[in-house]
Amino acid sequence: MERVRVTPARPPVAPQRPHVLEAGGDRRDDPYYWLRDKQDPGVIAYLEAENDYADAVMSGAADLQDRLYREVVARVQETDYSAPVLYKGWWSYTRTVEGLDYEIYCRRRGSMDAPEEVMLDGNELAKGHEYFELGYVERSPDENLLAYAVDVNGAELHELRFRDLTTSRDLGDVIDGVYYGAAWAADSQTFFYVRPDSAMRPYQVWRHRLGDDAAQDTLVLQEDDERFELNVELSKSERYIFISSSSQVSSECRFLRSGAPQAEPILIEPRRPEIEYSVDHQEDRFLILTNDGATNFRLVAAPLASPGRPSWTDIVPERPGVRLNFTDVHRGHVVLGQRSDGLQRLEVLDSSNGNIHMVEQPDAAYTAYPGASPDYENRVMRFFYTSLTAPWSAVDYDMDARTRTIVKEQPVRGGYDREDYATERLWATSHDGVRVPISLVYRRILPIHGEVARRAGGARPLLLYGYGAYEQSNDPMFDSARLSLLDRGFIFAIAHVRGGGEMGREWYENGRLLHKRNTFEDFVACAEHLVTQRYTAPERLAIRGRSAGGLLIGAVLNMRPDLFGCAVAQVPFVDALTTMLDDKLPLTVNEYDEWGDPRQPEYYEYIKSYSPYDNVRPAAYPAILAMAGLNDPRVSYWEPAKWVAKLRTSNRGDRPILLQTQMGAGHMGPSGRYESWREEAFVMSFVIMSTEGIAVESATG
Repeated sequence: MERVRVTPARPPVAPQRPHVLEAGGDRRDDPYYWLRDKQDPGVIAYLEAENDYADAVMSGAADLQDRLYREVVARVQETDYSAPVLYKGWWSYTRTVEGLDYEIYCRRRGSMDAPEEVMLDGNELAKGHEYFELGYVERSPDENLLAYAVDVNGAELHELRFRDLTTSRDLGDVIDGVYYGAAWAADSQTFFYVRPDSAMRPYQVWRHRLGDDAAQDTLVLQEDDERFELNVELSKSERYIFISSSSQVSSECRFLRSGAPQAEPILIEPRRPEIEYSVDHQEDRFLILTNDGATNFRLVAAPLASPGRPSWTDIVPERPGVRLNFTDVHRGHVVLGQRSDGLQRLEVLDSSNGNIHMVEQPDAAYTAYPGASPDYENRVMRFFYTSLTAPWSAVDYDMDARTRTIVKEQPVRGGYDREDYATERLWATSHDGVRVPISLVYRRILPIHGEVARRAGGARPLLLYGYGAYEQSNDPMFDSARLSLLDRGFIFAIAHVRGGGEMGREWYENGRLLHKRNTFEDFVACAEHLVTQRYTAPERLAIRGRSAGGLLIGAVLNMRPDLFGCAVAQVPFVDALTTMLDDKLPLTVNEYDEWGDPRQPEYYEYIKSYSPYDNVRPAAYPAILAMAGLNDPRVSYWEPAKWVAKLRTSNRGDRPILLQTQMGAGHMGPSGRYESWREEAFVMSFVIMSTEGIAVESATG
């Protein structure tokens, strides 16, 4: 064992400049409002000073951070390839090369023994850019062209280009300011794409003809309701293009034949409040997943000629305890993604007879998602499988024979043996009597040289992760980087709090709007349960969340600063009230259905009651690491910056409160895989350092 010595450092002080915010007769003083001005050199200087301070505080853990980074990289097969997929005579895959950050998109004609063709090399495209991300890569139906969207600063505004795969050269067509969402028409010459408005809401679908001036592109559809976002995609059958308009809790969809790209999109069913539906195509019918008359969704069919609600007929009715959440449509089968008993499962519907069977899996607790199965005609579907101890694997499943073939298993270098690790499912009781599930994993037996010093009655250090918003489920998944904590004696746990989708639609409904505080109460209940059951102790309990999960972290720190030893909040949504009052910011208006509209007094008071920035109070806070991205269009950098500044003025403890800002990135953090691994090593070293300031060698050496 070795104790980390922290280098003394003085945190930068953000000047307080009086600024009064008024709404609905309420006045709030926000002395750090000035940090919103990214053009102010003083703001940039302050953020850079915070980065320097974070580096100084963490300098005592530099050796540990470097060791963690080397451990993470050592487990990765740096030169590797994805499971190849056969489609239209081509085997396509991505591969990585040791020392290079980005994926290379490749294909081979007819056989994996054929010569390799490089379609797109992310490393070449990234040259000269501090940040690089591909928004999408879409091959044309004739397999001769590639559309790809590039983001070079993390702001999620992309440049769209087209590559001729027969010559490996880009065409002259270049379209700026493009968002996610894309579809090729059947002619392989017409392409549909999406543009965002000034608030980064995707609100327009455009049509481009290759060779034409982009200034002459045709606006296909515009969504004027600020609560709704547009998306465009091609059906797996490639016969239809779907344009969906959706808010958090309502949606509608239009379609046009991919062979008639200039046709007017046809509305399937007009939007209605609280009613959602999504559409795919199968032969002579549309398949529609909807909550119309079914809280946890049902699958209905509609004829192509009259797809509106009066023609809907049940294919899979709503079932007790089963939340249908997606479909993967093949000509003869439909793969159903469903959630039951807190697990993400797969079922197969045989379209010839209506029979449904569950895809059996080897573990009691797992996560399974359909993967790259582009062939509509195929009776074999591919899915990805993982658990807290099972590395990711790509599996081909014959839907008729019900047989599975592992095509590719994530390699973990260094002799990983999943039998060395154990998983558990616990249940905590929340403030209102609701039972909240907790998933956890730990190493069974630690070699003496790898044991973390046992204090607080033998409790282990524990990292508790949470999210709890947008009906997004925080499923148990494998992460080889996490082994560096487990091998040092840590327990890793996930609190499956309300607001997520783990336990069905009601689990989500009871964690949003005027029920949002249940999310925070659930997390506190999980933390208390882990302490009372002696899995850990408060000073050894670390918590972590990202984005909306960062709001969760900020809220519970205000509620129970005594319950935690340290906290990591990445791109945290901590200035919730001020942000939701500013309808010019990205995502504000269309998030009213998630958080509520604070222009209404009831929602104003409720959001104000939990908004982390507004509820910072004099208390002994634990060690805190807040992380931001200067170009983040989803959670603006100033939210964590203001929060940290205010925390420091109220903190009665002596633990460090750090702010680290990625000055050339956005919401997703660093884009290159090596820099992402360095960031993870930084976070893990902070967690280890903060849970009693102890660092140890990995149990695996």
